Amino acid sequence: MSGTGESAGRGFLYDLYTSRLKRSLAAAPRPRHVAMIIDGNRRWARMRGYSSAAHGHTAGALKMHEFLAWCDDLGIEVATLYLLSTDNLTGRSADELEQLFAIIADLADDLSHTRDWRVQHVGSDEGLPAPLVAAIRAAEARTRDHTGLHVNLAVGYGGRREIVDAIRSIVRSHHGTLDDLADVLTPELIGEHLYTGGQPDPDLVIRTSGEQRLSDFMLWQSAHSEFYFVEALGPDLRQVDFLRALRDFARRERRYGG
Repeated sequence: MSGTGESAGRGFLYDLYTSRLKRSLAAAPRPRHVAMIIDGNRRWARMRGYSSAAHGHTAGALKMHEFLAWCDDLGIEVATLYLLSTDNLTGRSADELEQLFAIIADLADDLSHTRDWRVQHVGSDEGLPAPLVAAIRAAEARTRDHTGLHVNLAVGYGGRREIVDAIRSIVRSHHGTLDDLADVLTPELIGEHLYTGGQPDPDLVIRTSGEQRLSDFMLWQSAHSEFYFVEALGPDLRQVDFLRALRDFARRERRYGG
């Protein structure tokens, strides 16, 4: 009985602290676009004795759905989830990738039926199986007219690849000489041809699992982003961790280039 009381007490204190954090953020500046590097799923599964990383990836996907609800509830306009990199496509076993493809497809479908969220794929189809591409395309089509939280699913994504694809797109659409192209090539033009063209760049990039690196994620867009690193593994991310990240963001003096 005492254990139950202690658990309830901890739950009450956690809820109280969470509510206080939310109130403190009510009038604080907040990001328009939050990008999340979800990391630590495999480690989470390993630490719990699971034989397959799929358990961690499934738990991580469920947490990302929860994370998006937190973003939406706080009025954040755009959220980007880094789910599968181009490096992952060659650095993971065939079995793990097959399971991960199915988990991401299910997540895309689930998100397309949630609230008024709009789903968009940011990444390349190259190397992705047809069923996953079809699931993402269906989610995009289903939510094309939605006006709620804009959810970017970074799948088959690489920051360097994105910049190369943007330059290729500009070259293909250019009808003058190379000298003419050199005259019109600007950061703004490249930005328009990125996978996220037309969206605000991420104000805040969060990474779970305690790792402090970008891993080829949004290299162009994050030029002026604030970064926040959480020790919790992806599936263990708590709302209070997210709120602390927002509090930290609100307290920072953003310096663009200085």
